[in-house]
Amino acid sequence: MRTFEPKFNLTSPNMKRLFTKIAFTALLMTLLFAGFSGNAQSTAKADSAAKATATVAPKPVDTAWHPQRRLWGYTFGDFYYDAHADATNRGGETMYNGVPTYRNAFQFRRLYLGYDYEITKKFKAEVLLASEPNANTGVNGTTSIQNGDNLVDGKMAFWIKNFNIRVRDLWTGTDFVIGEMSTPSFALNEPGTNGPNSLSEATWSYRSIEKTITDFHKNNSYDVGAALQGTFDPATKNFGYILMVGNNSQASLLAANNASTGFYKIVYGDLWAKFFNQKLYVDIYADYAKTAPATVVIPGQEHNMYKIFASYTTKPFTIGAEAYTQKFASGVTNSTSHLPEDATAQGISVWVRGKVAANWNFFARYDSYNPNTDFNAADSYSINTNYGSYNPTVKETFWTAGLDYNPTKNVHFMPNIWLVDYKDNRNAATTGYVAPDHTLVYRLTFYYTFGK
Repeated sequence: MRTFEPKFNLTSPNMKRLFTKIAFTALLMTLLFAGFSGNAQSTAKADSAAKATATVAPKPVDTAWHPQRRLWGYTFGDFYYDAHADATNRGGETMYNGVPTYRNAFQFRRLYLGYDYEITKKFKAEVLLASEPNANTGVNGTTSIQNGDNLVDGKMAFWIKNFNIRVRDLWTGTDFVIGEMSTPSFALNEPGTNGPNSLSEATWSYRSIEKTITDFHKNNSYDVGAALQGTFDPATKNFGYILMVGNNSQASLLAANNASTGFYKIVYGDLWAKFFNQKLYVDIYADYAKTAPATVVIPGQEHNMYKIFASYTTKPFTIGAEAYTQKFASGVTNSTSHLPEDATAQGISVWVRGKVAANWNFFARYDSYNPNTDFNAADSYSINTNYGSYNPTVKETFWTAGLDYNPTKNVHFMPNIWLVDYKDNRNAATTGYVAPDHTLVYRLTFYYTFGK
């Protein structure tokens, strides 16, 4: 029998060399594959890590902006001595209406407690609580306190005067504000915003002595509504405007919800400008509001005001003047003709303030007010308008002057005089005529601020 011999001898030297080459080649291919795979995985992990890092990278921080969290306040009051009171208690809008001659007292006239909170750089909230007591505690001191911001037991109470949110730069140079806020009538003063800080009250600088003339005669200094406060030149802020729509109810809920007046709104508008390196300031203001619907006897009522204020500042002093006219449609009824008539009030205020010496300043002011330029001296009038403490029969002339001792920042002691003359618009022979008289008060006023 023939023996089968395998064709390949696995033990032969040639076969061993062949298997060695094959094994080496396989090992090399394995190592190369592993290297490429590892490199690909490393690259993928690096890309993934880079993407993750890019996703969670913090945004750049604006280190120049520090959010405002400011508790602030101010107060002013006096030791006053009423040297002479008007015999018939005219001037219902004044601080000393109804205060008898020779009364004297220490009295707060305003206490403010505010908080400003910047939610973000874009949004700012403002809260302001106020208490503004009146000097009148009744002729004999036992009757209820009138217009005094007081509790039923006569103690002073805070109420909400401002509560709003501001959106800065709704578009470049213009802020949007909604809530209860100061109106552009005279009181707006918001440094660090696009609103002006040089309206008449801020420029007069002595609200602690007396209100501006339009505030004195009860125009709205604050209201619930919405406003745009802007500048036409955001970089320099020399020209700007304010447009506001409000309830015409100030802090009261009653007028806004009144069945007769709650359907109407008031519109405020203001344009302001600074010239000659901001030494000359000019402010033009207007408002309009419908206040009552037509009845069988009285046509629909409305009022509107036009006002201009200007001031000029030099190194030693600042002078200012404010003039306005205000029309009350169907504001009065003539007692002779028994017909409703329009009434037009006009007023002008001129003042000066400046420095006397180190820590000493001075101020002086004169106001003239005519409640009805169309008044017929032979007639009497009843009042239809619900505006403030309006009285068409009494002209008023106001003077104040004093010194301001400022021993340190934000602290003032101010001896001053406060005088209002009253003159009846009617002829002396007309029923109800009252002879001229005045109210004269001597005061030592104190005023201080904190947190500002």
